[in-house]
Amino acid sequence: MQGNRQWYDPVQVFEEYRAGVTYKTGLGEKGLYRQHQINRRFYSGDHWHGARCGGERPLVRHNLIRRIGDYKMAAVGGDPVAVSYSVDGVADTLMLRERTYQNKRDAAAGNLPSLPFEEEIGLITDAMSHYFDVTAERVRLEDLRAQVLRNAYITGTGILYTYWDDRIRTGLYADERRTAPIVGDIACEVLDVENVYFGDPTVTDLQAQPFVVIAARRTVADLRRLAKRYGRSRDEIASIRPDRDAFTPDGEPESEQKATVLTKLYKQYDEDGTVHVYGVQVVSGVTVRGVWDLGIRLYPLCMFRWDTLPDQIYGQSEVTHLIPNQIAVNRMLTASVWAMLMQGMPTLLVNGDVVQQPVTNDPGQVIRVFGSGEDMRNAMTYVDPPQFSAAMSNEIESLIHHTLAQSGANAVSLGDVTPDNTSAIVAVREAAMLPIQTVRTRFLQFCEEVARLWAEFWVTGYGRRALTVRDEWGVWYLPFDGDRYRDLLFRVKIDVGAATVWSESQSIVTLDNLLERGVITPEQYLKRLPHGIVPDVDGLLRDRKTAAEVSV
Repeated sequence: MQGNRQWYDPVQVFEEYRAGVTYKTGLGEKGLYRQHQINRRFYSGDHWHGARCGGERPLVRHNLIRRIGDYKMAAVGGDPVAVSYSVDGVADTLMLRERTYQNKRDAAAGNLPSLPFEEEIGLITDAMSHYFDVTAERVRLEDLRAQVLRNAYITGTGILYTYWDDRIRTGLYADERRTAPIVGDIACEVLDVENVYFGDPTVTDLQAQPFVVIAARRTVADLRRLAKRYGRSRDEIASIRPDRDAFTPDGEPESEQKATVLTKLYKQYDEDGTVHVYGVQVVSGVTVRGVWDLGIRLYPLCMFRWDTLPDQIYGQSEVTHLIPNQIAVNRMLTASVWAMLMQGMPTLLVNGDVVQQPVTNDPGQVIRVFGSGEDMRNAMTYVDPPQFSAAMSNEIESLIHHTLAQSGANAVSLGDVTPDNTSAIVAVREAAMLPIQTVRTRFLQFCEEVARLWAEFWVTGYGRRALTVRDEWGVWYLPFDGDRYRDLLFRVKIDVGAATVWSESQSIVTLDNLLERGVITPEQYLKRLPHGIVPDVDGLLRDRKTAAEVSV
């Protein structure tokens, strides 16, 4: 607190926001905002922005940054991820797993008896693992993770914001007569790091932050409707005004103009150590939404940093350090192309005293020359361009090669080799993956944080509702009471599968060998084939089952 101001005071929130802006502006040589703008331009291919090179020369772009980034993002986050939950203090034995399998089968058939505590937890955590996949599909988590990964590569930091949306329809009902629909569920949004401000940016643990401020720009009309929805007074609603800055178009109605709205999240602790996360939304001098309890015990933000810095919560981008090499390659290529153009189409000098008509250089043009034969020979001539050194081309290739190699993107990783020896290619590719294993590890930790945060929302905000389970018995619903499990310590395990063509081929070869040796049945073989290899696998299994029943 500052003076007598409270955590939720609009004036204090904006002071904290401005302090965060000042801190970010002082980061690095150009400041965080300016550097991130440059990084985004270079990644997208806008390499000559502001160079003032004119429009006469062809400005060549050889986008090394994008090629390196696309490879690394695919290597870090391209594999499918499976989430499994467990609880500290509850055994996870083979016998318990077998019991869980039987209980799942009974629950899917609608016959769920009263279970001992350990079996109940085993069934619940298994259902939560399946429900994670259902929720991930609903919020399009794969797309969100790709956005976070891209933001992290370009700006150094990717942030996923999970919040409770009380307008989401679940399709579930609180009563058997289906008259009381259950609404409200989690939603996700990817935030730019430029719009997130931390109370103490020298603390690298996000959950240890004293507060977090999220900035956004929304129209005045939207903010007034939001303030009315949350019961603000007429004077407060009327006091919501647009920002007066360079972003405000002239002549636009006030209601359509935009204002900066800040969402501040902060923690408070009870005497027994229980954590509460509160939020407040304000615009300049006005509260839009008063303090509310989010109901969870974690900040609803998950962060992935491409590279870490000591005593700095903001990550570091690789793009920042690749830009000098990118500029050098573009300049050398542009000079090379310009030299080749000058050699193929050299500058033409015309004697204006001898040639009176315009020269278009079109094929077959007849040019009138007035004078003697000597005048004809001296009427026009080409300027010999300077000789272009072959070393220039070699230097360009060397710079490109070394930039890719030093970034861990060699020819094998990028697929620029002929696959004659698959074992050697896989070995070299795995060796190239070693330098980015730390980045991959941080990304998997980010995935764990997302899964842990979602479990926090389920046990604190769901109350009594059913979890959707999609498994080998189809789609069914398991009764769930969040309050019963909110004090449990949930653990998350991330299983990473292979997503490459080589891994699919190896899986098929392995399954073929198991089938030939009689280790697995044809049904087990079909169920374990990579998705999409055989169309309508379920139909094939049903046909085999029907044929077997008929033969009996």
